[in-house]
Amino acid sequence: MKKVVAVILCLALAAVVLAGCGSNANNTTTGNTTSSSTTSNSATKAQVTGTIAMDGSSALLPLAQTAATQFKAANPDLSITANGGGSGTGLNDVLAGTVDIGNSDVYANEKLSEADAAKLVDHKVALIGVATIVNSDVAAQVKNLTTAQLKSIFGGQVKNWSAVGGPNEAITIINRPTSSGTRSLYQKWALGGQTSVEGNTSLQTDDSNALLTTVASTKGAIGYVALSYLVTANSQIGTVQLDGVDPTYANIYSNKYQVWGYEHMYTNGQPKANVKAFLDYMVSSDMVKTIESSGYGVIANLNADAAASR
Repeated sequence: MKKVVAVILCLALAAVVLAGCGSNANNTTTGNTTSSSTTSNSATKAQVTGTIAMDGSSALLPLAQTAATQFKAANPDLSITANGGGSGTGLNDVLAGTVDIGNSDVYANEKLSEADAAKLVDHKVALIGVATIVNSDVAAQVKNLTTAQLKSIFGGQVKNWSAVGGPNEAITIINRPTSSGTRSLYQKWALGGQTSVEGNTSLQTDDSNALLTTVASTKGAIGYVALSYLVTANSQIGTVQLDGVDPTYANIYSNKYQVWGYEHMYTNGQPKANVKAFLDYMVSSDMVKTIESSGYGVIANLNADAAASR
C-alpha cells in the first residue's frame, strides 16, 4: 500500500513539474511576443511628428524630395517640405532660422563668414558628381576636353567649337549664379579655381533643371550639372569627358574623376528631435539604394585617396 501511495505521489509531483515547465515555456514565448509587440507599439507611438522645412542646393533637391516623401509615408503626422534656391540660399536660411535644414553642395565656410559657418552643424548625407554637358550638335564631335581647353572656354579665350575639334558654332555658356554650390564645385575642381566663368556669350539660370533644358535647346551650348539630373537619358545633350575620364561614380570612388563634393545638410546648432530622426534616416541602410538610383554616390564607397582629397 505504501508503495502504491509513493507511486501516486511521484506521478502527481511529475505532473506538477511538467505543468510548471509548460507554463514557463508559454511565458517565455508570450514574453518575446509581448516584447516584440511592445517594440512595435513603441515605434508607433514614437512616430515623428511636427514640421521640418529645408531648402538650398538644387543638386541635392531630387534626393531631399524623395527622402522626404519616403520618410513622411512612415510618419504620416509629419509635415516635411523640401525646396531649392541654391546652396547659398539654404545656408543663409538655416542660419536665419527660417528653415530647419540648409542643403548645400559645399562646406558652409565657402559661402558664409567663418563666424557664421561655425554656428552650423554639418551632416554629410551623400556624394554629388558634376558633369560637363553640351548640346547634342556639339556632343556628336566633342567627346573629351582637357582642363586647359575647358578653362579657355569658360574664360572666354576660345569662342568657337571648331577650335577644340567641334562644329563651326559659337560657344554659349549656360551658367549658374554665384550662390550656386554646383557652380562653386565646378569652378574649384573642373576649372582649378578660375573665377572668370562667363565666357564670350553666357546665359544664367538659378535652377539645375532649367540649365539642363537650356543646354538641350541652345545650339553650341555648354554647361555643367549634377549627375542626379542625368539619371534619365536625354538625346538633346551629351556629357563630355574631362582629361579622358568619364564623370561616373565608379571613377569618383576610385579617385579618377575629381569634379565632385559631399552633399551637406546643415542645421543651426544641434537638430531638434524630429529633424535628427530625418537626418538619421538619410544615412541609414534603407537609403543606400535610393541614393544610388537617384544619381548620387554613397560616401562609404570612396577609396582612401578619394576620401582624403576632400
